[in-house]
Amino acid sequence: MPNWGGGNKCGACQGTVYHAEEVQCDGKSFHKCCFLCMVCRKGLDSNNVAIHDTEIYCKSCYGKKYGPKGYGYGQGAGTLNMDRGERLGIKPEETQCHRPTTNPNSSKFA
Repeated sequence: MPNWGGGNKCGACQGTVYHAEEVQCDGKSFHKCCFLCMVCRKGLDSNNVAIHDTEIYCKSCYGKKYGPKGYGYGQGAGTLNMDRGERLGIKPEETQCHRPTTNPNSSKFA
């Protein structure tokens, strides 16, 4: 059935969007004043928009909310180091479980 006397529904406020005030994103229509980030409420443009389900975000807020988490993420494997100090003259210590007990007063369980 044709939509007489109106336009599409806004993806944010569900009001009628007329052609003069329409912004389209991901096949949905928005009022220019409703095309805002869900978190920081800044106005969006086609270069700064990220969509998650039915919500729209600026790329910064999207990254904070749905991006990877954790200390030091994004530094890559280049910062990993398997050196145990041999270059500096440090000898790696043996672990306690492999070191034989040399104390004669230590008790032994039989």
